[in-house]
Amino acid sequence: MIKEEFKLSNFSYELPKELIAQEPLKERDTSRLLVVNKKTKQIKEVIFRDITGLLKKGDVLVLNDTRVIKARIKGTNKNGSKIEVLLLKEKELGVWEALVNPAKRAKINEEIIFTEEFRAKILDKTWQGGRMLEFFPKKFSSLLERLGQPPLPPYIKKDIDDFEKYQTTYASKEGAVAAPTAGFHFTKNLLEKIKAKGVKITYLTLHCGLATFRPVKSDDIREHKMDFEWFEIPESTAKLINEAKLSGARIIAVGTTSVRSLESAAYCDDQGNYRVKNISLETNSYIVPGHKFKIADAVITNFHTPCSTNLVLVSSFAGTELIQKAYAYAAKRNFRFYSFGDAMFIV
Repeated sequence: MIKEEFKLSNFSYELPKELIAQEPLKERDTSRLLVVNKKTKQIKEVIFRDITGLLKKGDVLVLNDTRVIKARIKGTNKNGSKIEVLLLKEKELGVWEALVNPAKRAKINEEIIFTEEFRAKILDKTWQGGRMLEFFPKKFSSLLERLGQPPLPPYIKKDIDDFEKYQTTYASKEGAVAAPTAGFHFTKNLLEKIKAKGVKITYLTLHCGLATFRPVKSDDIREHKMDFEWFEIPESTAKLINEAKLSGARIIAVGTTSVRSLESAAYCDDQGNYRVKNISLETNSYIVPGHKFKIADAVITNFHTPCSTNLVLVSSFAGTELIQKAYAYAAKRNFRFYSFGDAMFIV
C-alpha cells in the first residue's frame, strides 16, 4: 500500500498545449512571478523584475552558473540511416555517455558518422538504455560548436535563432545538456539592482544532465532511480552561505539544481548548525516529501512538467497541496509554463 504523499498521481496534472512557452520573452525580467508563501498559504503575482521588493538586505541569492553545450548531433550509421545523438556526460577524454535515437540503429562496435573527420564508435549500452560512445577526435569542442544543435526539450517545437536565449546571462562553466531555467529571468541589470539592495549573490555549478529531465514513472515516487550529475560548491560560496546561516539571513536557491547541490553538500557542525561543504563530486540526490531542508530557506523556480523530479522537489519544499493550488492558479491565469515560461518564488 503506497502512502498518499508518495503517490505519483499527486504530481500529475493536465495542461493546455497553448500554455507551454515556445520561446523566451524579448525582455527576460518581464515574465510573471507567482509568489507562494509556505506559512500563510497565500499566493500573489508580480512582474519578475519586481522581485527586488521581495528581497531583503543580507539575503544570499545562489545561482547555478553552468553553461549548456550544443549537445545534440546528427549523424548516420554504416547503412546511411539517420541517427541523432544527445551527449550527456564525458566519462573520460573522448568517451561520452549519450542517448541515441533510434537506439535500434546504434549497435555495439559500429560507428556513427557525423563528417569524414568526426565519428564515434559505440562501446556499450547504459542501464538507462543509452550508449557509451568513443569519439574521434577525442577533443571535439570546436566541431561540436559548428555541427551541434541546442538540446531543447521535446515540448519546445520552435527552433531558437540565438543559442544564448537558452543560456542564463551569467552562464560560464560549460557542461550542461539542459539549462537551469529558473535563472533565465535574471538580466545583468536586474542582478546589479539586487546587489545594490544589499543582497549577496554567489554561484555554484551543477551540470544539468539526464536526471534533470527523466520523468518519474513508478507509482510510488520513492522507487524512482535518480541519475548522477556533477556539481561543485566553491570555497567562497560555502563561506558566504555558512556565514549567512549563522547570522540568520535567508538563503535563496535559484532553481531545483541549486537546491539539490546545497542539500547534497549540507552537514551539521559540532554546535548543531547546518552548513555546506566546499565540495566537488557527483550527486544523485532525490528529494521527496518528508525531506528536511537544511540550507535553502526560499526557492525561485519555473513551472515544471508533470511527474518530474523537479515538481516532486518543489512539492516537498512547499507542500504538495499548496503547489497543486499554485499550479491550478497559474494555469487559470494563463501563466507560461516550462523552460521558457514564467517563474515562482516560494518563500
